Amino acid sequence: MRPFLFCSCLLAAAISSHPSAALAAGDGGPLRVATFRADLTPPLGTPTYPSGKPLETVETPLWAKGVVLDDGRQRVVLCAIDWCGLCGPVHRLFRDKLAEGAATEASHVTVHTVHQHTAPYLPIGTLERQVTTGGPSETLDPSVIRQLAQRLGDAVKASLEQFRQFDSIGAGQAPVERVAAARRILTDGGKILTRWSACKDPDLRAKPEGRIDPMLKTITLAHGDKPLVRIHYYATHPQSFYGDARVCYDVPGFARERLEEKEQVFQIYFTGCAGDVTMGKYNDGTPQARTELADRLYAAMEASVAATRIEPAGRLVWRTLPLVLQLKDEADRDLAKNRALRDDPTQPAKARQQASRRLALAEWLSQPLQLNLLRLGPVQVVHLPGESMIEFQLFTQQQRPDRFLAVAAYGDLATGYICTEEAFSQGGYEPSASRVAPNSEAALKQAIRNLLEAE
Repeated sequence: MRPFLFCSCLLAAAISSHPSAALAAGDGGPLRVATFRADLTPPLGTPTYPSGKPLETVETPLWAKGVVLDDGRQRVVLCAIDWCGLCGPVHRLFRDKLAEGAATEASHVTVHTVHQHTAPYLPIGTLERQVTTGGPSETLDPSVIRQLAQRLGDAVKASLEQFRQFDSIGAGQAPVERVAAARRILTDGGKILTRWSACKDPDLRAKPEGRIDPMLKTITLAHGDKPLVRIHYYATHPQSFYGDARVCYDVPGFARERLEEKEQVFQIYFTGCAGDVTMGKYNDGTPQARTELADRLYAAMEASVAATRIEPAGRLVWRTLPLVLQLKDEADRDLAKNRALRDDPTQPAKARQQASRRLALAEWLSQPLQLNLLRLGPVQVVHLPGESMIEFQLFTQQQRPDRFLAVAAYGDLATGYICTEEAFSQGGYEPSASRVAPNSEAALKQAIRNLLEAE
């Protein structure tokens, strides 16, 4: 670990937006909300994730769903997309299109993926790779990506014609029974076993549930006692079975859309810090298991709604904080070697693509990632980048035990997993798939503290 780089991480984490950026609703007009939905299902024949097989079946649409919040002085956009991941410049493209559509600043937009694995995952370098190397695309064509991003921006713009006033905020939560469990299982001998999202091993499934956040949280925006939109937060990998030539919004999508159909109230779902949390303990990878998981998640959503207490909405507060994280691997940091490999036409296309991706990753992560805090009356929501471990969600909530505090992760996934230092010392899958260094735990936790202390 290089001290200068570690200090840079903490310095960036300590820089927060000026308090004047957070405005009271009373400083402007009434609180208003607009909801939007865009179908971001990719075209048939395009590569699917993770198999790369051409898409053959659209089991369900893949939706982008969100809200535009306005208090007359600032406009904030929250968006959750039924995709696996948006990394680096692709994440920025979607954020910029949302900002353009909402007529607001990109710093006032947060966009996250739900992280289903029957949906596109767009790695760092996706928009540039074909131009740089001439190799075949492993993901969506850049022209398709831009078309879908524009479709989302257009949907947001159209939603501005349907602003509705809200004056009340609801907060509810309920435990989710037999859905999530820890993915990492530490044996007595110090070995990490992995309980994947679909697990057929009876011994692994019999292991304890482990460390999770069992609570599903729901925020309701309402006019009086009439709900206008509900936003749900829960931390688990959302996939049941996957790897075929199909797209589907999977367990969270089935529960979310079922509740929307029942209530006739717009529903949004964000995945929390689920980097080391899956449904594998309760999922053998069959369609029947998926149905049961969706039923149990739906039951928790209903219970959370039933437990909701409505209060005056109060102020709309939005804070932004930048964070720089250090790259983990030396191979990613060797810019000269990667440039030479990328630019050498005698090298295999795949090797050149990997070099191009490493260069794009190093360039991207030299810039700050964005953390956000939303406060509406009695509720707070922290928005995080990366595939963060559950520790970061529990840590965030521990900073404000007296508040209703929800966490959304899976923002910019250029980082891959954001792990604890302990996880790096233990080994296992998650640290191997992380692109940022072990000191990221300290930097991210300090950033979370600073974000909340600004309140």
